[in-house]
Amino acid sequence: MKTAIVVFPGTNCDYDTEYACKLMGSRSVFVWHKETTLPEGSDLVILPGGFSYGDALRSGAIARFSPIMQAVVDFAKKGGRVLGICNGFQILLESHLLPGAMKRNQNLHFISKYHHLRVQNSDNPFLSALKAGDIVHIPMAHGEGNYYIDDAQRKALWDHDQVLLTYCDAEGNVDNPNGSVDAIAGICNREKNVFGLMPHPERAMETLLGSDDGVAMLEGLFH
Repeated sequence: MKTAIVVFPGTNCDYDTEYACKLMGSRSVFVWHKETTLPEGSDLVILPGGFSYGDALRSGAIARFSPIMQAVVDFAKKGGRVLGICNGFQILLESHLLPGAMKRNQNLHFISKYHHLRVQNSDNPFLSALKAGDIVHIPMAHGEGNYYIDDAQRKALWDHDQVLLTYCDAEGNVDNPNGSVDAIAGICNREKNVFGLMPHPERAMETLLGSDDGVAMLEGLFH
């Protein structure tokens, strides 16, 4: 399997993502944002976390206009799998590959800590190794993770099983750290080939580092 990891100015989770891909048995290729094509034979595209363009204007707003993004959009529209993590999720929203938008965290502070997530739907390649109701514990680190979507589109997300992950406590009760609508932490598109989440599964690949729950979260994309 071949994974293309897109790198923007300010990306800082590219090597974490490469390491996670290696553990999952995938060969990775870094793709600089000024490229106009994805590597031939790419099976998966990942937009990793970081602070593309220093979060100027707002997170992901400038990165969406990088030359490589047209290739990413075309890849997704043809059914290719795309995963956006943290800043990558923000870029997918700005590119309209996923619905909704991000605002500043409700408390206006940057949040960096481990947090629990509840799997709401696993009928998709991303979370197919888990089941609805499972709880995972992985890191999060963001200042603009307050997911917003209007009521009509919010209802459509739930009706079409696009809400994948919500913030919770260890028992599965709602514990919303940033004010996101319905405590949403991760979603997919209606076709279930584009996925975005704010927390960082690539930072939870080994128990030595605090959790290996990221393995179960990612392995569906690699098999």
